[in-house]
Amino acid sequence: MTPQPRRHIAEPLDLDEGIAPDDISVELSSRRTGMSFQRTRMSADRTLMSVIRTSLSLISFGFTIYQFFHALQGDKVLHANVAPRNFGLTLVWLGVAMVGVGILFHIQFMLGLRRQRREMKAAGMIHGESRFPGSYTLGVAILVLLLGLGVIANLTFRTGPFG
Repeated sequence: MTPQPRRHIAEPLDLDEGIAPDDISVELSSRRTGMSFQRTRMSADRTLMSVIRTSLSLISFGFTIYQFFHALQGDKVLHANVAPRNFGLTLVWLGVAMVGVGILFHIQFMLGLRRQRREMKAAGMIHGESRFPGSYTLGVAILVLLLGLGVIANLTFRTGPFG
């Protein structure tokens, strides 16, 4: 007996109808594959959130170190020294670089995932009816990047809203 080729389903089947078990298996597999795209998208968002969390910690810690030692120098507790300023700036730069690279990797990954999803939908391997929304996490990451750049401008030129 020759095995029949797998059937690609262009439209979702109503599983309450009397359908062959093989068709039900293909339908359920197609749905699981479609849901795996959503899980992968959410996983990419969680990865970007961890990058945001780490970079925000670096930025805020660098800013705090800079401000703390700047205040001690202003109160004449410490003599003028550029090491704390440089260390604080370095931490802020690391945080900004980290979130910038995280944004680029996230965009690259999501474009590839969307392309693969479109190809599988065109081939009839998945339905692709559910929305594949943009990432709010990406918007937050861009805001953290802008915040970090503002902190760098403040620390470098001693101007701006941060003191």
